[in-house]
Amino acid sequence: MDHKNSHSASYAAAGVDITAGYRAVELMKKHVARTRNEGCLDDVGGFGGCFGLPIAGMEEPVLVSGTDGCGTKVKLAILMDKHDTIGIDAVAMCVNDIICCGAKPLFFLDYIACGKNVPEKIAAIVGGVAEGCVQSGAALIGGETAEHPGLMPAEDYDLAGFAVGIVDKKKILDNTAMAEGDVVIALASTGIHSNGFSLCRKVFDIDNNNPQLYVAREELGGKTIAEALLTPTRIYVKSVLALLQKVNVKGISHITGGGFYENIPRSIPDGLCAKIDKAAVKVLPIFHMIAAWGNIPERDMFNTYNMGVGMSIVVPAAEVDAALEILKANGEDAYVIGTIVKGEEKVILA
Repeated sequence: MDHKNSHSASYAAAGVDITAGYRAVELMKKHVARTRNEGCLDDVGGFGGCFGLPIAGMEEPVLVSGTDGCGTKVKLAILMDKHDTIGIDAVAMCVNDIICCGAKPLFFLDYIACGKNVPEKIAAIVGGVAEGCVQSGAALIGGETAEHPGLMPAEDYDLAGFAVGIVDKKKILDNTAMAEGDVVIALASTGIHSNGFSLCRKVFDIDNNNPQLYVAREELGGKTIAEALLTPTRIYVKSVLALLQKVNVKGISHITGGGFYENIPRSIPDGLCAKIDKAAVKVLPIFHMIAAWGNIPERDMFNTYNMGVGMSIVVPAAEVDAALEILKANGEDAYVIGTIVKGEEKVILA
């Protein structure tokens, strides 16, 4: 589309450059093209994203949706002037949620609010979104960039989005078959993921751009604290979909804000409890640093962060070995962290 005649000097004087928006769209098209799949029906630039539903072989197709953002992790991306991975987080927070129902992600839409539209920066953000979509098999079929002068500082932005997936109704995971003796498997996280950054900002004095953020640390494998914190959220979709084809999965929890105590119980039915062996959890070094620097009690750490476990999956004891084999073959660091026992607490860390 030719936008040469679309320019408002009055709007530009008020702080909104609509031509920058058109330039950003042109720059992001190459990223969007990477995400196209069999359901895509049109290109970016229309008023709505169209998608053909792949329902062949399903008796009762059900759409599953999820929406989220990246929280104040965006603050660190702005400070580091690194914008090409934060979009992975936005996608991950949505698709990792809907896979907990057993749904396959179909498409994603993003929303970027910014103080000033810098086309190259917006394109970098969308490039990260596109990478997250590729990792999850979802198509990026649309989005919106809104310039908010006077509401946000010029360098600031926020990013959110939503995903839609599909599952046959009879295959929706509902935890009703979970029983005493089932086993809890952990899928390792890549780090903080996208939760608890308000506490991270306080502990590491991020808002004041603490110079210690940029010092390489041996305990972090040579990375700086800033690099470790900005590591993108791992996307578990393809490995979990592979698992669902072969193993009787009884429950899945995406470990996000609220940590173990808030998220694991969401997949556990009344009368049962996930007994987690704390000694089995492979706690990542960044979490040890947060606890030490901020003098954070262990209970608060497990109630705020994923502590190295991005997702928990409950399977029958007889299928643990098969589950671990499939997950590891799909690139996951998967291992047993607990069992399902009778109890009313839903989760116990011992």
